[in-house]
Amino acid sequence: MIVGLLTLDLHIPESNSLKAKRLVIKSLIDRIRNKFNVSVAEVDANNLWQRSVIGISLVANETQVINKVFEKIKNLVLNTHSVEMIEASIEML
Repeated sequence: MIVGLLTLDLHIPESNSLKAKRLVIKSLIDRIRNKFNVSVAEVDANNLWQRSVIGISLVANETQVINKVFEKIKNLVLNTHSVEMIEASIEML
């Protein structure tokens, strides 16, 4: 069993309040969770208006499966116009 962890550091340029940020992040988290059946949560930068760090985890038998899903998630985030990806890191446990 292999556990993959994808950490996305995001910038939300149009956000001018925590409420606006929550709308964007909640929508993104719900899309990722529903489309890829992974565990997703905002894990850092909770009190910053234009920053968010999202953690995504997936359990699989092979690292190739995890890498494929994580690449698809990164592409989805890159194609989301309301957020900009600052950094993405992948860990295998």
